[in-house]
Amino acid sequence: MNALLLYPHFPKTFWSFDRFLEMAGVKAFIPPLGILTVASLLPPDWNLRFHDRNVAEEPEADWHWCDLVIVSAMMVQREDFHHLIRKAVGMGKKVAVGGPYPTSLPEHALQSGADYLILDEGEITVPAFLAALERGEPDGVFRAAEKPDVSLSPVPRYDLLQREAYLMMAVQFSRGCPFNCEFCDIINLYGRKPRTKENHQLLAELQTLCDLGWRGSIFMVDDNFIGNQHNVKRLLRSLIPWMREHRYPFNFFTEASVNLAEQPELLELMAQAGFFGVFLGIETPDQDSLAVTRKQQNTRHPLVEACRTINAAGLVIYAGFILGFDGERSGAGERIEAFVAETAIPQPMLGILQALPNTALWTRLEQEGRLLTNADGWCGDQNTLMNFVPTRPSEEIGREYVQALWRMYEPATYLERCLRHCLAITPNPHCSQQINYPLAKAIRLMVRLVWSQGVRRADIRNQFWRQLLDMGRQKPRLLALYLSLCAAGEHFWEYRLLARERIGAQLGHDPLLPPPTVAAVSLREAALVGAE
Repeated sequence: MNALLLYPHFPKTFWSFDRFLEMAGVKAFIPPLGILTVASLLPPDWNLRFHDRNVAEEPEADWHWCDLVIVSAMMVQREDFHHLIRKAVGMGKKVAVGGPYPTSLPEHALQSGADYLILDEGEITVPAFLAALERGEPDGVFRAAEKPDVSLSPVPRYDLLQREAYLMMAVQFSRGCPFNCEFCDIINLYGRKPRTKENHQLLAELQTLCDLGWRGSIFMVDDNFIGNQHNVKRLLRSLIPWMREHRYPFNFFTEASVNLAEQPELLELMAQAGFFGVFLGIETPDQDSLAVTRKQQNTRHPLVEACRTINAAGLVIYAGFILGFDGERSGAGERIEAFVAETAIPQPMLGILQALPNTALWTRLEQEGRLLTNADGWCGDQNTLMNFVPTRPSEEIGREYVQALWRMYEPATYLERCLRHCLAITPNPHCSQQINYPLAKAIRLMVRLVWSQGVRRADIRNQFWRQLLDMGRQKPRLLALYLSLCAAGEHFWEYRLLARERIGAQLGHDPLLPPPTVAAVSLREAALVGAE
């Protein structure tokens, strides 16, 4: 079998880092770990060609070469996902699809013409798909009634990647999360009982990357790295000597719940193992909203104190925030701004709440008759107003979202947070605390950063040089981290413009300006009539 494996384009989002990646001379943030794992589950005598379309589009000859097209996608990749299915169908190719998007909304893939839907987790459904092919079945939907034992999962096919085109590599230790946040689809996709690989598996994946020549940063893509704390500590105790013996070829970034701050032993082990950053789902400083969305783990410990504890352990904090929870009071955007200012989190990811298919939030809103989705169940993205009727005006939420995003990513404000956050971090004696790049790319990034912020931009030029000197004097070991955060600002300054445009189009007016009143509209219409 000649199989063409494709990963669709991402649109411009908060996480796409378009401008930053271009400055750094890379094409994509991280590789698609799911489809690389599927590649390892396919028969060894198959001929595989893989293309991440965010790195480079596949040559047309590959479409004529293949017998089967395999596509994996998340919801945000929806547009290109359907384009690829339709192209394959038009060329008479068989199409197999999988990933979070078709798993959540399989009818979408069927409507575009996909033949085989390999849903849920591939360790179970890929073998079922292969068995159906052996039997000559022309199509099929393959689902798993249980969760697979990930200790049997193979090493992903990292050899298929253009590794130099990525900012980071990716590995996964666990799937699932023990918490029950109402809006989150992770527990629907992967369950509430975190399943972990064995230590030797993860070390084998790291060794594979090491043998392939990768040196740099690795994203541990677990949705909650500390979901199974016993097994994570056991992993870290094995990872620490491996990293030491290999002279720290990598450093790590991951996602975790805020209760990480309550685990001093875990924080120390992460630092020793080479972790430099963590993404936290803070969501909101409003305790009432946290209770409504069942995010109790964020209410057990003061959130500002938790952030300071994690910084003191040597970790850079990235964090997610959401507007639009039921019962949310006006001014929620300003309260998030105040929290971000107090904690100096450099890159707060602010989004508007969406009800994702099959989540507890989706089910509740559907029962209450509040869903606004069209027939296909699409739920939008970070720059989309709610797909349900909120408990306060959606126009107000949209305005607060854009205003908060605009002010938090005002260039001078952003750079000031970057400085304060870096000054609050305890230097890690075990590893570098920034995304690591090859020397040539690091030099390219720094040259372009200095030109953009230290020369070209008159609004922040003096601040850039003043803060650079402050950072060099006070925390010289974290200077590279600080400069990387400054460079990332180039993406966010463009992104806030896009968010303003997208939300403004949905509201019918610029969200940074007062909404037009009925009287103003009437006067404008009268003026137009008079002119005619």
